Parts: sequence; structure tokens; C-alpha cells
Amino acid sequence: MPGNQDNLNGYNPGRFRGRIQIVIWLVFLAFFLLIARLWQLQIVRGDDLRKRSENNRVCIQEIKPLRGLIMDSQRNILVDNQSSFDVSIISEAAKDMGAVAVIKKLKQLCDLDEDEISREEASFASGRSFIPVRICKNIDRDKLAVVETNSLDLPGVVVNVVPVREYIYGNMMAHILGYVGSISSSELGRDIYAGYKPYDIVGKYGIEQYLDGYLKGESGREQVEVDVAGRRLNVLGRIEPVFGYNVVLDIDAHLQKICWDAFDEKAGVAIVMNPHTGAVMAMVSKPSFDPNLFNRGISGEIWKKLREDHMCPLQNRAISGQYPPGSTYKLIVAAAALEEGLINGNTEISCNGTYKMGDRTFRCWKKEGHGTLSLHRAIVESCDVYFYHLGEMLGVDKLAEYAGKFGLGHKTGISLPGEKGGLIPTKEWKRKRYGKPWQKGETTSLAIGQGFTLVTPLQLLGAYCAIANGGTLYKPRLVNRIETPDGQAISEFPPEIEGILPVSRKNIDILKYALWGAVNEPHGTGWLLKREEKDVCGKTGTAQVVMMEEDAPGDMNDIQYKLRDHALFVCFAPYKDPSVAILVIVEHGGHGGSAAATIARRIVDGYFNLDLIRGKCEN
Repeated sequence: MPGNQDNLNGYNPGRFRGRIQIVIWLVFLAFFLLIARLWQLQIVRGDDLRKRSENNRVCIQEIKPLRGLIMDSQRNILVDNQSSFDVSIISEAAKDMGAVAVIKKLKQLCDLDEDEISREEASFASGRSFIPVRICKNIDRDKLAVVETNSLDLPGVVVNVVPVREYIYGNMMAHILGYVGSISSSELGRDIYAGYKPYDIVGKYGIEQYLDGYLKGESGREQVEVDVAGRRLNVLGRIEPVFGYNVVLDIDAHLQKICWDAFDEKAGVAIVMNPHTGAVMAMVSKPSFDPNLFNRGISGEIWKKLREDHMCPLQNRAISGQYPPGSTYKLIVAAAALEEGLINGNTEISCNGTYKMGDRTFRCWKKEGHGTLSLHRAIVESCDVYFYHLGEMLGVDKLAEYAGKFGLGHKTGISLPGEKGGLIPTKEWKRKRYGKPWQKGETTSLAIGQGFTLVTPLQLLGAYCAIANGGTLYKPRLVNRIETPDGQAISEFPPEIEGILPVSRKNIDILKYALWGAVNEPHGTGWLLKREEKDVCGKTGTAQVVMMEEDAPGDMNDIQYKLRDHALFVCFAPYKDPSVAILVIVEHGGHGGSAAATIARRIVDGYFNLDLIRGKCEN
């Protein structure tokens, strides 16, 4: 059996030929698939994958600029910048674990806000895989430590250092300085925000909003090499950010504090102005709010509380509060009557406590009357009946003409958003507004600053500044200069004249002397401002909020708060060469000669001791 022996002991290649062919075809197929895949990756999708590979390796990170500083007139810093830490995620760098999974893990580790996380997760659908997307902003250092410690378990998560605003004086200057916040979607669509991007910080209120274009600066860029987990390996290139311009105000921080402290817990306004330049040296509006609340992203609950507070802490009463001027308006009435030749400084009118107009009886604040008195004494003692007569002589339209030339009834143009214009009524205004003719009795009320007349505190103080300086109406100035970070001025704001009062110097001197008498002569309503130097000129005002019955309680404390009169006081000093003018309004404070004058006295004394106060603070 030689043949079988050969099959058992020898090699027969025919047995494996089929299997070898199968293996060869499999190898050939594998090489074919590999070559096809390489063709697809390198030829068909080569450009796209090359870009993706580069993006996976190189990340462009924005460098936020420092907003410009805001300083007072003595160059004390009012608004500064401090470091804040934002957490972002590069979704592509987290692809193995998944961006959503990373965020959930981060939330568990750091106890992040649910609403903020959900808002940011939606942005991953935008297709910006390689752009860092902010998850949360301004985390505290404890959370920062948690993120850094667990970085290996949080692929794609990066921490950026960004500047946030620090409002050093808090509530005290909130209405002047304002606050900042992330730009909203509605703001992004406006022309004035062209070039802004989501998450950019913009001014929302006050100087921060008004001068945002100067303060904001320009972002820089950094080209960073990262690993697959998104960790920084190397900086490949950098464009430095451009810091914002600094702003120097006319505000004096020490004088601002004097005004703030003088008010205690009352609601109202205090403004201090230089009558020869229009420079606003202090501006207090109470109640106020803490602008630092907005640095960390104000909660919906706190924002709602601020907006719905019946005391309106978000309102800057100095420029948007509209009040009846009360007896402070008598100086405008007197100026008009003098200039129109209806009276002179010696013209006497008798006051028995009442004034008849048709079937109506208008009363003087002094029930028994003031007797026969001149214009000087009428201003000193604030006689209502004397000015009822003047109002009838002048008429509503002539009153409105002079009020407008004193700067009342229209915006002053101060460098703050949200200013209102007040209201100086005319016959035509009433016809358009109510469809009714003007009544003579309405002019009688206007003559003592009641009725339809409304002014802002800033307008009223500007009018008194014009009397103080001899007849020049200045535009109120809050910003002194704008400068580069190294102190080079790019814009300066000299005094700006708005107009000249249509009143002779002789008649202005009559008014000034009467204002001096209101403080320094017997029976003057502003006697609380009488100092040893006898240097203050001023006028009290009490503005009714609602018409009170004749038998209403005489003590304001017995009347419901919202129904009490507003208390006003306007003054300037020294008499011969005024360097300061002050306005105080206490909402529902009662009588101007007590509530408002008391605060004004503290401010006047503080102003003339300002150098001493500054010296103590520096030491």
C-alpha cells in the first residue's frame, strides 16, 4: 500500500490550497478597506479633519479687558476692578465623557445653580464645539479649589480669570455710578451695541451706562495649545486687551458722605452744586441699592424685590423725581413780576390770611395773616397771599415763559440716563391735555408752586444757582474729564452756559438779599440755617401731595405718611460770593423750614469744614 503510506507520511499541498486562497482574499479585502478609509480621511474629508484636528489642539480664548476706573474730584477711586473666576467648557474636549455629563458632574461637585446650568446647556446645540461656553460666573474660591482638584475628572472644563466691578461706596453712590451686567439679547440687536458679543459686560445704569463706550475697553485674544482634556499646554500667541478709559467726576466723595449721613433713614434728595460752573459735587437719592449685587449676577428674587419696592430704590430722584416746588417757586414769580414792571422792591400788599378768587378762598400758611408787607418781607416770611396777587397779575403763560428761562420744565442734559423734564403748564397745554380752558384760580395755585407745576430737584437747584451767580444758567456737570489709564486727558468738560436769565442785575440783587433775609432776619422761614458768619441765603418750601381739608391735623405725624407734604429747602453761600448751592427735598417730611432745613444745615456746616474732614480721613 505505497499510495496510502505516502498520504499518511508525506505532505499533500492540495489539501490546504482552498484555505490559503480564502486567507489571501481576506487580506486583500482588509487592505482594500484600509486604503478606502485612508482615501476618505485624507482626500475626501482631509480639509475638514485637518481643521478639526487643529481646533482640537489650539483654542482661542478671549481676554476680558479691565473697565476704566471712575474717580471723584480728588482722584479717590469710586469704582475699581477685582478678579473673578468663570467656569467654561469646551464641548469637543469633553466628547468621550460628553459635555452634558461633565456639567452634571461639575454641578454635583460645586453645587451650581440649576437655572444657570440649564441655560448654558442649550448653547451646545449652536455648533460652536471648539469655543469655550461659560457654565457659571464669579465662583467663589472654595468652588474654584474643587474644580482645580478634580480637573482630571472634568475634561473640557476651563477656568478663566475675568475682572468684575467693585463699587467701593456701595449704596451711597449707586444712582450716580450705576452698575454693569451681561448684555441682553434685546441690547445686542440695537445699533449702539454694534460689535458687542454675547456675555459682554455693559453698563446698565448711571455713569456706567452713559459712558460705557469709554469705560469698556477692548478684549484681547490668546491662542492656547490644549490637550485632549482641554488643559492648557502652551500659549502660541497673544493680543493684549486694551483697558478702558478712566473717568474723573466732579463728585467729592467726602461731601457725598456728609449728605448721605445727614439724611439718616429719610427718603428724598440732596444735591450740592458749584453755582459758578454747574459742577455737581454731591448727589444723594434715598433709598438706594447696593450696585455690587449685580456683579455676581443678581437673583430673580432680589431683582423682583427691588423693582416692586414701593419706596422705589432704583429711581434716581435727583434727575427723575418730579415734585411740586412749593414756596421755592416764589423766587421765579417774584423775578417775573419785577422784570415785567408790575412791582418793585418797595411794593406793598396786605395779607389778612385769605385771598378771594371768584367763589374760591385761598389761604395763607399763616392763618392770621402777615399784615402789610413788601416783596422783601413776603419772601423772608414766605407769604402766600402776596404771591397770589402776583400770579393774578402775571397770568399762567407769562409765568411759564420765565420758568422756562430759569431752566424749569425741560431736561438739563446732565450726563446720566433716565432724566425727566418736569412740567410747566400753559393754557395751550391744558387745552391739549384735558380739552378744557384754563381757569384763573389755577394760576393762583401756580404762584406758590402748587397745581400742575412739577420740577426735578436738579432743575430747581440750577435755577437758584443762576440767582446766586448773578444770572448765568449753567448746564449741570457731573463728568470733569475722561483720560487714558496713564492719566492723559482725551476729553475735558469745561463749564457750559445754557442761558442768561432775563432778569436785570438790580432785580437779582433784590432777590438775593431777600433770600439772605429769609435765613438771617427775624421771622425768616429759613432761620435754622443762620450761622455765626451770617453767610447763608435760602428758601423753604412745603409742597402739598394732596389737597388737605381746612380742619386737617396740624401735626404731620398725625397724617398718613403718603399724604404728608414734601419738605424743601434751597440755599447758597456765602452771600457775597457764593461757592456752593444746596438743595434738599424730604419726601413726606412735612415743613421745609424744619425737616429739610435741618439736613441742609448739616450739609452747609460739613461743606465749610470739608478741608478739615479730608485731613482727618487721610490721617
